[in-house]
Amino acid sequence: MTPALNVQAALSGKRILITGSTGFLAKVVLEKLIRSVPDIGRIVLLIRGSQNGADARQRFERDIATSSIFDRLRAERPAFLAEFFAEKIECITGEVTEPGFGLPITAFNALARRIDLIINAAASVNFREALDEALAINTISVQNITELARAGHAPLIQVSTCYVNGYNRGPMYEQNVTPARASIPRHADGHYDLYALLQHLNHRIALLRAEVREKEELERRLTELGIAEANYHGWNDTYTFTKWMGEQLAMSAMRGRSLTIVRPSIIESTLQEPAPGWIEGVKVADAIILAYARGKTSFFPARPNEVVDIVPADLVANSIVLASAEALLSQPATRIYQACTGASNPITVGRVIEMIQGESQRNWRQYERLFYNEPKHSFRVVSRPLFLLMLRAMRIGAAAWSGVRKLLGTGESPKLEALRTTQLLALTFSFYTAPRYIFQSDRLQALAQRFSKEEQARYSVDTAAIDWRDYLCRIHMTGLNRYALRPRAAKAVEAEVSAAPITI
Repeated sequence: MTPALNVQAALSGKRILITGSTGFLAKVVLEKLIRSVPDIGRIVLLIRGSQNGADARQRFERDIATSSIFDRLRAERPAFLAEFFAEKIECITGEVTEPGFGLPITAFNALARRIDLIINAAASVNFREALDEALAINTISVQNITELARAGHAPLIQVSTCYVNGYNRGPMYEQNVTPARASIPRHADGHYDLYALLQHLNHRIALLRAEVREKEELERRLTELGIAEANYHGWNDTYTFTKWMGEQLAMSAMRGRSLTIVRPSIIESTLQEPAPGWIEGVKVADAIILAYARGKTSFFPARPNEVVDIVPADLVANSIVLASAEALLSQPATRIYQACTGASNPITVGRVIEMIQGESQRNWRQYERLFYNEPKHSFRVVSRPLFLLMLRAMRIGAAAWSGVRKLLGTGESPKLEALRTTQLLALTFSFYTAPRYIFQSDRLQALAQRFSKEEQARYSVDTAAIDWRDYLCRIHMTGLNRYALRPRAAKAVEAEVSAAPITI
């Protein structure tokens, strides 16, 4: 019999280090730990200093403690929250991309000795990041994290993404991913040996740096290089390629130790906790919703019958908490869990569009930050060949009309901006609406069954219970309007589509 697990018993009195705490998902994890495990020993946040000189504690007070994620605790237990922040939140100024986080070796070793568990949620979630930046944050930094884990014998929870499955097709199980294209040598222990690959990538980066001196041009060329290398090896973009490499480095360094990789799919607003619909920033689906709401796009390349895998953020946070409890109470092992909905409660691209569009047209006045006017145009998905044909035809027409407008002194046609938005959205996100595989989560659901009924409810990962119409049309739209968007009176609102952080 597999022994029963208990979150309270596992985490009470423990000291947990979290990276990436200024990000969306890590905030949900942090709030859940504070609210549900008040007897936790300490939460250590590794936060980089800012360019204006703010240290980790100052950034915590400014960027994390003030977040609306803590509104529930501020309302229900204000004194407890203030005391927890003061006594149990420790902030360390450090950079995950630097060896030893840039700390003196004595400070690094002292930190390792007093940490019981590490949750690594730091990542660059820019799908088209310059290759050198993506490698530093998503891949090489994992080596620095594992050095801390090994020095202090702490289990590591590595937050990855389901989309490390790249161009593979079919059911995607909770196991290591084989590259879909280029051959990469595999170690006898199961992980892939990245030595030659990293040497190759660093060589290509060095050549570009020697060739291109202009900063913006270099960044553009490094972005193009990242996409080209990702596509060649079997991934759609630099983000997923470098996250897969991060998994391999974690598995290599943590052999014989406790490593749990948690892979979420497309993370969207919370389902229930701490409040239904809490979200920060504009995520994958929201960029398309926002462009539709502002009249910047009306069509998108996708397959309406394909499953799009969306998972609420609180279910992902709960997955991380359950995995943390298991890692602390069980024998060291490498475990992989996928927090996703594709196999248990699938929803297609066509249904998502139907629900969101219907809700928008019926109740657009309820979402005053999202909709400035009644949405009168429809939004549809088309095949990629038809999309390219439509885009080409509309670009010719819009360019011609822009020429006429310039002659008349009225400036460029707004339709050209809309076309550029449509093209950017398609370039960035179309893969995620039709990846041609279904993520499986049997192991995560089996893990949940090892906890009591009470804890299964408190840390629910039951994606089958999601009512998609209620979630998308009531919870998510309300949350997007309330938490992610600025009030209409704010300046530069029109820049939200291109400027807002867009993450999985």
